[in-house]
Amino acid sequence: MNFTINKEIMLNNLLVAQKALSTKTPAPYLQGVKLEVYQNELVMLTSNSDISIKLSVKHESLSVESTGEVLVPGRYFVEIIRKLDGDKVAVSVIENNMLRIVAGNSDITLNMMNVDDFPQIEFLMNDNPIRLDSKVMRSIIRQTTFATSVVENRPILTGVNIRVDGQRLVAIATDSFRLSQKVVDIPMNMENMNVVIPGRSLDELIKIMESNLEEILIHLDHKSILFEYGNVLFQSRLLDGNFPETSRLIPYEFPIVIKFSKNDLAVAIERASLLSSREATAAIVKLYLRSDNVVEITSNSPEIGKVVEEVFPVDKAIGIPIRIAFSAKYFLDALKTFLSDQVFVKFTGEIRPFVIEGENDPGLIQLILPVRTE
Repeated sequence: MNFTINKEIMLNNLLVAQKALSTKTPAPYLQGVKLEVYQNELVMLTSNSDISIKLSVKHESLSVESTGEVLVPGRYFVEIIRKLDGDKVAVSVIENNMLRIVAGNSDITLNMMNVDDFPQIEFLMNDNPIRLDSKVMRSIIRQTTFATSVVENRPILTGVNIRVDGQRLVAIATDSFRLSQKVVDIPMNMENMNVVIPGRSLDELIKIMESNLEEILIHLDHKSILFEYGNVLFQSRLLDGNFPETSRLIPYEFPIVIKFSKNDLAVAIERASLLSSREATAAIVKLYLRSDNVVEITSNSPEIGKVVEEVFPVDKAIGIPIRIAFSAKYFLDALKTFLSDQVFVKFTGEIRPFVIEGENDPGLIQLILPVRTE
């Protein structure tokens, strides 16, 4: 195997491939990048069991003298390419199972791994994939994955449930204390689907979707899902099990509705949470809608002190005075998902879940369970 290629092209593709490199595994070969060199194509393969990535590089700077395939230690190979000088890098196999890397004034040899140890990965592609606007896919990920569970005792809650039915795509994530739901209108030509994708997989996918491509193609299999984005194939396992039915959890009638400036509300909650008697990630604050239409955001710690923040709603609040306590972190996480400058906070009662919606965020609902403080 012997080829040369533009260094930046090599590096940019390696930085995508490394997102599926395994860092903690008893199988050393999953820490490697497999390079397959053909006459006019360089293929990079990585896998950590949960996700697998395949990149096809067909750049004009690629010049192949001889074909072949190798498995190289991923972390070292990426760092070597990153720090090389020069515009071009030459990669070749030399004797004693060594990979030679030459660029600028550098001449580096790297021990290779046994390429036969790398698993045979089948990237399952359909003839009729689901086509989705890439901006829509990015918004789905950004607005839902944060609400997945980080606790493994209910594995199904560590994923995002994505359903396609008719002309609607519904994405839902919940850790049983909060819920995020995004509904998107889609073309009729999509097949129905109901899958649960690990939240971590989607977090890695969105990092890859940095180029301004118009659409992403989704190929669905009963055990895996494959996203095709430009020259990248990103395949993730699916979570087994039934995602909980959440439609009954979301109220649709709200006797109390308050419209806020998103920024004013976020700043008040952040300041109030500073003196919570709990750790920062578990800080509890209270919201009190007074009869004079002013909202108080408070926290109280006998050992530290007390905070009272006054927030003035954008419009006159609908409904009667209410007191409710909640996780400051959950509320702030939810607010960050909205593009709107103004949000509606909608209540059904002091001990019932409440909902946040954005004025210019159609289809997005954030639900938070209150906290009992008495």
